Amino acid sequence: MENYWEYIIFASIFLLVLLSVVVGLTRSRLRSRREAEEAELEGEFGEATGTDLSPDGQRRSADLDSDGVTTTPGDGEAEVVAEPTSQIETPESARGRLARLRARLAGSNSAIGNALLALLSRGGLDEQAWEDVEDTLLQADLGVEATEELVASLRKRVQVDGSKDAAEVRQWLREDLLALVNPSMDRTIAASRVGDRPAVVMVVGVNGTGKTTTVGKLARVLVAEDKDVLLGAADTFRAAAADQLQTWGERVGVPTVRSDVDGADPASVAFDAVAAGIEYGADVVLLDTAGRLHNKVGLMDELSKIKRVVEKRSQIDEVLLVLDATTGQNGMRQAEVFAQAVNITGIVLTKLDGTAKGGIVVNVQRRLGVPVKLIGLGEGPDDLAPFDPEAFVDAIVG
Repeated sequence: MENYWEYIIFASIFLLVLLSVVVGLTRSRLRSRREAEEAELEGEFGEATGTDLSPDGQRRSADLDSDGVTTTPGDGEAEVVAEPTSQIETPESARGRLARLRARLAGSNSAIGNALLALLSRGGLDEQAWEDVEDTLLQADLGVEATEELVASLRKRVQVDGSKDAAEVRQWLREDLLALVNPSMDRTIAASRVGDRPAVVMVVGVNGTGKTTTVGKLARVLVAEDKDVLLGAADTFRAAAADQLQTWGERVGVPTVRSDVDGADPASVAFDAVAAGIEYGADVVLLDTAGRLHNKVGLMDELSKIKRVVEKRSQIDEVLLVLDATTGQNGMRQAEVFAQAVNITGIVLTKLDGTAKGGIVVNVQRRLGVPVKLIGLGEGPDDLAPFDPEAFVDAIVG
């Protein structure tokens, strides 16, 4: 009888151990299957829009709108890259930049002023001399209409006064050029909170104009003004564009919202950036977009879509078009096509130090009816500054 009970006890223990092993294996298989399903689901989200995690790492539900992109804040299409713990740079203030940049501008544009002053200061201005004045202004990309106005004004002054004094001629030229540049235009950047949301600035432009770099430099300008900035890396088509923008942000302690997936939907990333800016209480969100080829209608449609999707969450307060000042009339054609796709509110002229064609400032303002707000005069991180009409004209006429 004793042996019988021993067998029963032994068999019971054996069954319990076996049951524990079976349960453990079953749980392991279920866990593996669940992880595989989640990975597959993450892959499906990633192919369409980026990662599927919200800034706090939690999965959230997402609703699809008519454009085929998610519009639920924090829906997990992009991740927020936290501020770095390494040494953060302190950008130079805009006030300190202007004096330094003015000297560079004078060096690159003095040829225009010198040529005009040489022509206007000599006696006996005949038709050939006035044609030379026109040619000098046209070569500076001032534009036909503005050139004709400036020459007409100068001719009238010369006829009435007849002065040959270089100082007086320089003052005439300064006054007329300043009127063309139009100092009354509002050149402020929308970079302050509007109610309970941050200002939203969308930056557009073709490849090669320095658009992503300009976004990074603009972040430095705003950080120097004690603004809380958040960057949105919506240029998802150019390789390493998000990495480049994130690097700019890390240097001044600014977080970046980006996708981990190449070719993610830029409208979704832009939407998530604005949602994150609202959540984190930022003053301004800067959205970098892909370098659009101005002769590709489909790409312009994509740019319009980004603007349309973002506006489901927040108004866009500023659309800055980045133009390469060296491109001349080609840059003007680009500007006009962009203006048709989105409501341009301001111009950023880059590489203005590499050309004597400063007249593009007047030309682009007239053609688009919007002001030049920022100028870039070098490759340094703080070589971007607010455009000052008087400093610009003074740099030309000397």
